Amino acid sequence: MSLKKTWVNFYLRGLGSAVIAMLLASCDNSAAQNAAPQAPAVSAADVVVKSISQWDSFNGRIEAVESVQLRPRVSGYIEKVNYTDGQEVKKGEVLFTIDDRTYRAALEQAQATLARAKTQASLARSEASRTDKLINSNVVSREEWEQRRSAATQAQADIQAAQAAVDAAQLNLDFTKVTAPIDGRASRALITSGNLVTAGDSASVLTTVVSQKTVYVYFDVDESTYLHYQNLARSGQGAASNHLALPVEMGLVGEDGYPHQGKVDFLDNQLTPSTGTIRMRALLDNSQRQFIPGLFARVRLPGSAEFQATLIDDKAVLTDQDRKYVYIVDKEGKAQRRDIKPGRLAAGLRIVQQGLNPGDKVIVEGLQKVFMPGMPVNAKTVAMTASTALN
Repeated sequence: MSLKKTWVNFYLRGLGSAVIAMLLASCDNSAAQNAAPQAPAVSAADVVVKSISQWDSFNGRIEAVESVQLRPRVSGYIEKVNYTDGQEVKKGEVLFTIDDRTYRAALEQAQATLARAKTQASLARSEASRTDKLINSNVVSREEWEQRRSAATQAQADIQAAQAAVDAAQLNLDFTKVTAPIDGRASRALITSGNLVTAGDSASVLTTVVSQKTVYVYFDVDESTYLHYQNLARSGQGAASNHLALPVEMGLVGEDGYPHQGKVDFLDNQLTPSTGTIRMRALLDNSQRQFIPGLFARVRLPGSAEFQATLIDDKAVLTDQDRKYVYIVDKEGKAQRRDIKPGRLAAGLRIVQQGLNPGDKVIVEGLQKVFMPGMPVNAKTVAMTASTALN
C-alpha cells in the first residue's frame, strides 16, 4: 500500500511540473505576440534642389557635310588607280588616271588648226591694209576693198574658234586625271585599272568622297516640342530665343551620356504632315575623326532656361492607377505618402513639379517593406545622387 502511494505522488508531481511548464510557455508566447513589431529598415535621402535646364532628347543620324560621287568627264580606259581604298585625300589630288593618248592627239590637232588660222588671219590683215591705201587712189574697187576687210574679220573669228577648240581639247586632256573635288575620305575604287568608263548621263561612279572635318546630325522634332521652342523664342528665354544658336549634346551607341557638343545650324521650313515632325540639323566638330556618316546618334537640346528644380531618385516614384506618389519619412520616423507631379529626367534624377518641399526625406530603398502610411520605419540617410537613379 505504501508503494502505491509513492507512485501516485511521483505521478502527480510530474503532471504538475508539466502543467506549470506549459503555462509558462503560453505566457512567453503571449508576451512575444503582444510585443510591438520591429520597424523595417529603409534608406531615405533628402530631396535635391538645384538650378538646372530641362533637355529634350531625340534620335538622329550622322551625315557628311559634303559627299561627292566621283564620275568620269571623258570616256576611256582606266590606266591607274592612284590611291588606297579608304584613305583620306586632299582637294585636287589625282585619284584615277584615264588613258590620255586620244585626247593628247586631239589637243595637238586643235593647236595646229589654231596656228593655221593665225597665219591666214595675218595674211588677211596684210591684204586689207594694202587695199586701205589703194582705195583712196581708186586703184581698187570699193567692192574688192570690202571683200578684203570681210576676209580679215572672218580670219580673226577663225582664230577665236580655233582657240576655243584648243581650250576644249585641253579640258578633255585635263579630265583624264580624275581628281578629288574636296578634302575628305575616299571609299573603295568601284572601277579598277583596265576597265572602260564612259562620260555623260550614264557615267559610272568611280568612288565616293565624304568630308571629315565636320559632320551633320539630322533629327526630327515633334510638333509639340517645336511649338514649345517657339514659345520660348517669343519669350526670349536663353538660347531658345534663336533656334540656330541652340546648343546640342550628342552621344553614340555605347557611350555614357552626351559627351559631344555642337550647335543647331538648320531648321526646315515646314513640318512633314505624315509624321508631324520637322527636320533639324546640328553641326559637330570631327577633327578627331570619331564620326562617320550613317552612325546612329542620341541628341538632346535644352528645353528651357535655367530654373530651380526639386529632384529625386526615379526609383522612389510609385504608381497608384493614374497618380504618382512617394513615401517620405516624417519627424516622428513614420512613413507618409505624398502625391507628386513628376517631370522629366535631369542629370539622372526625376524633376518633381509639385508635392515635395526642400528638406523632405524620400524613401529610395526598402519601399517593399512599407505597407501603409503612418507605419514606423528605421530610416538610414543616404545621398540622393545620379548614380542611384535610373538613367
